[in-house]
Amino acid sequence: MKTRRQFLQTSVMGAAASWTLPTFLNSTIFQLDSMAADSLTQSVNGKDGPILIVLQMGGGNDGLNTLVPYSDDAYYRARTSLAIAKKSVLPINDRFGMNPQLSELKSLYDAGNLAILNGVGYPNPNRSHFRSMEIWQTASESNINERYGWLGRYFDNSCQGAPPTIGVNIGSLPPQAFLGPQPLGIALANANRYKFTDSSTDSSLTMMANEDPSTFSGNNSGSSIDNLGSVASPLQDGMTNTDFLQRTALDAELSSKDIQAITSKVKSPITYPKNRLASDLQLIAQLIAGGLPTRIYYANQGGYDTHANQTGTHNNLMHEFSSALAAFVSDLKEQGNFDRVLIMTFSEFGRRLKENASNGTDHGVAGPMFLLGGKIKAGVHSDYPSLSDLDNGDLKHQVDFRSVYATVLENWLQTKSDPILRKSFPKLAFI
Repeated sequence: MKTRRQFLQTSVMGAAASWTLPTFLNSTIFQLDSMAADSLTQSVNGKDGPILIVLQMGGGNDGLNTLVPYSDDAYYRARTSLAIAKKSVLPINDRFGMNPQLSELKSLYDAGNLAILNGVGYPNPNRSHFRSMEIWQTASESNINERYGWLGRYFDNSCQGAPPTIGVNIGSLPPQAFLGPQPLGIALANANRYKFTDSSTDSSLTMMANEDPSTFSGNNSGSSIDNLGSVASPLQDGMTNTDFLQRTALDAELSSKDIQAITSKVKSPITYPKNRLASDLQLIAQLIAGGLPTRIYYANQGGYDTHANQTGTHNNLMHEFSSALAAFVSDLKEQGNFDRVLIMTFSEFGRRLKENASNGTDHGVAGPMFLLGGKIKAGVHSDYPSLSDLDNGDLKHQVDFRSVYATVLENWLQTKSDPILRKSFPKLAFI
């Protein structure tokens, strides 16, 4: 299957546009070409197939106060100020339960829509936010610097010929997870301002994307791509600036029309809470309901780097997380799309067992992951890490996060995981 860019370069109209037009993008010709290109991509898009939503809990979520080991005295000895009282915990089993701010998430668990993985991490862990996040986003070994993201490699291996909206990041810049040899995916921070205009009178090209209407501007006498990172992945190997500019402009024109049409017409019957994560998930729900052919959505909730005065901040984050996900799930169920969606949450690391002197917690290692969906095998899929058998004060990981990725790739996205993850990892039983 050809990529969209290859199709356009080899088609008669694409060749004509490349050589004869005063501006490289003519709306009529490129629209006809793109319609033909779209006919090549129907089998790889997410319009009728399974959808993965990756939710990043940025900053290092404190797993011990998310899933609370309320039956273990070691937890209360280590956290004289931060420990959550046993009577407040929402029990999952006789060993641990949920933070009381996660009541909506607990209801999803009770309804059979939530799988829990305890102690997820990787060998030889790194406690740097940037490096650990890079490891999670590239699925690399901790001693190897990998350029491409695991989702970028998925796009490259399994989504050739797909439309640009095969991957959508809700935010101003694509995550490293999207970076791949063949750039795919868009970054969308504000649907109402994500649009493309072409003016033939001044031979100019203007992109309005994300939250800044001046994100991109150029003309055919010296186009600039300095700010295109917010709407497309970085240049692939061997791609010239002109190729990249043409590809990005076409991608933006096609995707912006789709997104504007959907968000102007599709309205949710569900009342979402008033927080940033809820707004981002509501936008994703709109795009799913409107039939945008996206296979992967990526969203982020930040603020989890709780070194000082953790209790209030973390409880607020837990409430936002839980209430936003509950509204989103209700929306998907109302649409009839919940069975098509898998939501996977992760954070770059957990926090240390012992609280610090500032009523906070410092960078740790292993932490929990949640997986939600209509077809999930609900329950607890890994044991809670020991609070007595520690690694320099940190919980030891029980599950390699790449086993989670392998399970998602093979059992949900229906593609082989070895070429994407570079090696084989045991699959888990949550799907």
